[in-house]
Amino acid sequence: MKKKGHVVKKVLEGSIGQEMEIEAGDRLLAVNGEEIRDIFDYQYLLQEEYVEVLVEKPDGEEWLLEIDKEYEEDLGIEFENGLMDDYRSCCNKCIFCFIDQMPEGMRETLYFKDDDSRLSFLQGNYVTLTNMSDYDVERIIKYRLSPINISFHTTNPQLRCRMLNNRFAGEALKKADRLYEAGIAMNGQIVLCKGVNDGEELERSIVDLTGYLPYLESVSVVPVGLSKYRDGLEPLEPFTGEDAEEVLARIHRWQDKIFAEQGVHFIHASDEWYILAGQELPEESRYDGYLQLENGVGMLRLMLNEFEETLGELRKRGRNIKKPAETVSLATGRLAYPYIAGMARRLEEVCEGLRILAYPITNEFFGELITVSGLLTGQDIVAQLIGKELGGRLLLPQNVLRSGEKVFLDDMTVEEMENALQVKVDIVKSSGRDFIDTILYGNLD
Repeated sequence: MKKKGHVVKKVLEGSIGQEMEIEAGDRLLAVNGEEIRDIFDYQYLLQEEYVEVLVEKPDGEEWLLEIDKEYEEDLGIEFENGLMDDYRSCCNKCIFCFIDQMPEGMRETLYFKDDDSRLSFLQGNYVTLTNMSDYDVERIIKYRLSPINISFHTTNPQLRCRMLNNRFAGEALKKADRLYEAGIAMNGQIVLCKGVNDGEELERSIVDLTGYLPYLESVSVVPVGLSKYRDGLEPLEPFTGEDAEEVLARIHRWQDKIFAEQGVHFIHASDEWYILAGQELPEESRYDGYLQLENGVGMLRLMLNEFEETLGELRKRGRNIKKPAETVSLATGRLAYPYIAGMARRLEEVCEGLRILAYPITNEFFGELITVSGLLTGQDIVAQLIGKELGGRLLLPQNVLRSGEKVFLDDMTVEEMENALQVKVDIVKSSGRDFIDTILYGNLD
């Protein structure tokens, strides 16, 4: 039987929690007499200036703590489970789901499909609404949780049922109506599948989704990712350059129309479409403040602009800014490679004695159609760089690693890669400034 309460993992130095002698291992049982279901109950009930917190010590003794504090001031407590509840798994079997396209034998956590509205608010995850109960919707509205990120994919109810392989998927769209009526901020995404939800179906979705303005702040359109492990799954075709041109023409037409009427561009194409179509990336103003970076919308434009700004600062300082001369290497996915290599060449021009070797990595593990760096494995990077000139350091983008860890998607560690390639590995964060700083000065943390 599951024991009640939430185990305290850490109490921050100088916090209210420390002052009240709450310690790691204690259990939080209730706030203001109400049992805490998850992190949202906890944060909502703790907003007031006076709260009563019931804590159970490891020996079973219960303490009722009466606390006076500032409005919305936190207790400085971290819990063993950040969500303070079990994570909810996805009940769909989407025709485009990337988890279903992974080979066997990888670590168990990679096969978990989350579809939890709480993670949408906390971490920016996208949810399909099919796993969201009426109670969940009511709590989002009550607690004013926003933005909520929604995977729409299509607004055609019948097609949505087919794409998600869930007979309730069409009906679930009505939950977006309730969020809209309550004024909850939302973002949306559409994973586009060739011959399924593109063309006139995409047109229909855009028309319908504009009806949620202004609370639906943005919608991204991303091409389906197709790995080589699709045996037994619905056959899907990759988009061609000509297809990408058609998608972009449709999106740009709607951007112009919506901007003239609403002052925002609203519907956005991910960076892959522009590369596939061989078109220039849009200017920064087209991205409405980069609301969809996590979906690869404007990531390259932002990085290029930051790079140019930082490069301009270096030019003001003159040449010979790095001593002594150094050769470094960098590797990235094939999608971003032309931009990364171009940035490397420009930086070499400003820094005398600096030599940068840039290498594109083909995704052999998942298949060549997967071109983003975030799905590269350590084994592919090692196999394609071994024997190559790498200089004194190898630079890799941060998204090749598990969040907060020095481990690749296939569980290879950074240390193992360094030993295999006999070179120090430096990790570059996502900004253009970090790109320059890491090349010139290395990892400072």
